[in-house]
Amino acid sequence: MRFVWAVVAFVLATLLIGAGIAQRTIFMGPSVQQMELSVEEPTPFVLVDGAVLRENPGQQTLLIRDEGDIFAAYGRTADMQAWLADATYTAIDLDDEGAPVSTVVEPTVVAGEEDGADADAAEGSTDADAEEPGRNPEGSDLWLDSFVEQDQMITDMQLPEGMSVLIAKDGTEPAPSDIVVSWPLNTSTPWVGPLITAGGAVLLFGLVMYVLAIRHQRRGRGPRRKGPGPLPATEPIDLAVDSATIREALPPKEAQDPAATEPETPESAEEPTVQKPEKAEHRAAPMRRRLLVLPALGLAGLLFAGCSSDSWPQFGEATPTPTPTPTVITPENQKPPAVTEAQASRILQDISATLEEADAAMDIDLAATRLEGLALDARKTDYALRKSLTDRPLPAVIPTDAIEVLLPQATDAWPRTVLVLSKSKSDDTAPPVILTMTQADPWSDYKVTDIAEMQASTEVPQLAPAWLGTSVITENAAAFLTLAPDEIAAAFADVVDSGEESEYYSAFDPVTIALAESIISSRDAVTQALVDNGAAETSSASFDIEPTDQPPVALATLDSGAIVAVSLVDSESITPTSDDAVIRFGDNAEAKTLTGAEEASKGVVTTYGLQLFFSVPSQGSTEQIRLLAVHQDILNVEVIK
Repeated sequence: MRFVWAVVAFVLATLLIGAGIAQRTIFMGPSVQQMELSVEEPTPFVLVDGAVLRENPGQQTLLIRDEGDIFAAYGRTADMQAWLADATYTAIDLDDEGAPVSTVVEPTVVAGEEDGADADAAEGSTDADAEEPGRNPEGSDLWLDSFVEQDQMITDMQLPEGMSVLIAKDGTEPAPSDIVVSWPLNTSTPWVGPLITAGGAVLLFGLVMYVLAIRHQRRGRGPRRKGPGPLPATEPIDLAVDSATIREALPPKEAQDPAATEPETPESAEEPTVQKPEKAEHRAAPMRRRLLVLPALGLAGLLFAGCSSDSWPQFGEATPTPTPTPTVITPENQKPPAVTEAQASRILQDISATLEEADAAMDIDLAATRLEGLALDARKTDYALRKSLTDRPLPAVIPTDAIEVLLPQATDAWPRTVLVLSKSKSDDTAPPVILTMTQADPWSDYKVTDIAEMQASTEVPQLAPAWLGTSVITENAAAFLTLAPDEIAAAFADVVDSGEESEYYSAFDPVTIALAESIISSRDAVTQALVDNGAAETSSASFDIEPTDQPPVALATLDSGAIVAVSLVDSESITPTSDDAVIRFGDNAEAKTLTGAEEASKGVVTTYGLQLFFSVPSQGSTEQIRLLAVHQDILNVEVIK
């Protein structure tokens, strides 16, 4: 019966283990689902709507094949459509039945002429289009991320709603048309583990039953000793038999075996010559049972080792515990932020690298691709000075190690503005840098308009998170601030010119007043130098500070205030009071370099640029306008003619 149970167990184990292995081999379906996207007519760009990639659940894998360089980028669908508004491209979307369909879209606007774009940017974009038949999409600040591969590109994505993918080569050649999207299929086999485990257990049971059966059979095959039969009836022995008769019955002495005449020893009499092999075989049987059990356990271990987590049923998976975060109420019809954190980090790194290259080569055209306004004017002067003054240090590099604050404008139109506060992790002595950068239109890169170093121990006001963004303060919203953004620069200039007599003196914090007093002190030093040099009777000094034509940048904070960036020009004029007097530059190497002269008969004007960042509270607040950051550069030294 034990053999029967063993055979049944072996058969059942074979079926269970075979069924488990079959689920992972012959019965296992495909691991991915693919969709081929057809392009009917070649165009320089292919825009794949995010709905196509989200047609099936799971991570999306995009496969693109073509000869040469292949470019792909993803971003907001509206941004990509705006970038393609002046180009012919192929749009791939889903029809009513969920099948991909391609459509050729013709240009709707001329680059840079859409509403809200800067006129100069529009003019530049049109000229560029006249020179080049296409526009290379590589390197645009508009993409959330981009990729470039050779001949074949395979990239995994997880695009949410509102995102799309742009595919191209160089903007001139036809875009790749061999495009395949795939999604992973659920290939988990939760019963493989239980089936193989059950099969291993049944196999072990069968082995045990087989060993027990063998053992039982061998025990039943041992020597069977029968009992003695009935003894014959005993008769009395005649002790009177003659001893001679007994001797006659014995064989002759010579015929007897000498060994037989020796007395039997107890050892030779009891030696188990037949039983020894039987006892040795009986002892070896347990060792064979252990050898049979060990291979069974090893086989089960090998089978279990190939079972991953998706080969077992998942019961009661743990649910992540949400972490409480500060509550931020999203306004109705909130627009998306201009940039994401990863996008802003990439843009800032590119700006820093471009300016570092431009500073080393003193290439103002290269610097102009990332600077404008007063920041660009300061670079022009610096390059002019460093061409003659070789010991003049390079401008400070914009740190990109860590973005401490990111405040993008929430908008889907242009221009777009972003405020960034970054610091260096490798150099603790370098102050954090705060800057604003603006993108004029979809085809332009972000350019730095204002940049300054943060003051020591300056606290940044409470700002909206980067994923939410904020709004730019307009003239209508300026009424909610203690001082309108376009009035702040003029108010600070009045404090510098009038000191405590200024009506705005009490509106600014002590740090701002200290800055104003330092400017006043520098003016007094110039006047005193004329006296010390004996030129006070033949020359005079005058000073003026006023806002630039560059409009201020104001971004709203969470406390209904704003961070406002303004720029001013501080000018210093020295003119002779006598026709015979001239202004000599002496050891002023900067004046000599910028003017190309040693003296000026009618006078000289030196201008400095000031870039200031203020925290402006809301109306009704008892707080003062706080100075956050300041930066000063020499802009020009000009001879009066």
